[in-house]
Amino acid sequence: MFEGLFQPMHLLVIFFIALLVFGPKRLPDLGKGIGEGIRALKEGMKDSADQPKAASNETKPPEVKS
Repeated sequence: MFEGLFQPMHLLVIFFIALLVFGPKRLPDLGKGIGEGIRALKEGMKDSADQPKAASNETKPPEVKS
């Protein structure tokens, strides 16, 4: 279904449309914002993957020795 979706010609067309819509001055800021958003998403996914492990260790009751 998505075979060949990001071919070089498609990427050029997308870049050209973005250039027309946002203009040459705002395009670098837009790229920076997208990069920061992706980075934050990756960090959030990493944190949420680590969180259940830490939470499971905290919820265990202390062991009672007889």
